[in-house]
Amino acid sequence: MSYAQAAAKGPKQSPEEARAHPVAQVAHSEADTESLVDVDSHHVNTVPSDFKEHAVKTRTQEERLEHEAEDKARAAEREAHHKKEQAKAKANKASDELRANSDNPVVVGNAVMVAVLSAALGFGAYRKYAAGELTWKVVGLWTGVVGAFAAGDYYLSQYLFKNKYPKK
Repeated sequence: MSYAQAAAKGPKQSPEEARAHPVAQVAHSEADTESLVDVDSHHVNTVPSDFKEHAVKTRTQEERLEHEAEDKARAAEREAHHKKEQAKAKANKASDELRANSDNPVVVGNAVMVAVLSAALGFGAYRKYAAGELTWKVVGLWTGVVGAFAAGDYYLSQYLFKNKYPKK
C-alpha cells in the first residue's frame, strides 16, 4: 500500500490545514555592528561597517591600484624619455644640417640679415622708448613688418635652395 492510498483512507484535511506554513520574515536592520569577511586573507578578519564608503575595500584592490599607478608612472617615464630622445635627434639633425650648409650663401645671408634686423629693431625700439614714443601701435606695426619680411625671406630662400644653391 502506498502513502497516497493510506492518506486517502484517513480523515480529510481542512483547507486551512492543507495550506503550507507561512515563511518567517528575516528582520532587516542597519546596525553599526555589521561586518563582513575579507576573503582575500588567510584568516578571517572583520571590516568596519562603513567599508562601503571606502574607495578601496580589500588589500587586493589596494595592491592592484598601486601596481597600476606604478605602471602608469613607468609608462609616462618611458614616454618622456622617448620624447627627449626625439627632440635630441631633431636638434642634432638641425645642427648637422647647419654645419653642412655653413658655406651656402643663402644660409650665410639669412644669418647676417637676422643679426642686422635684430640689432636695428632693438636700437630703434630703445630710441622710441627713450623718447617716450614707443606705443603698442608702433610695436604692432613693426611686428607686421617683421612678419612680412620673414615670409618674403622664406619664399626667396626656398627658391634659391631649389634653383641656385641647393642644400647639402
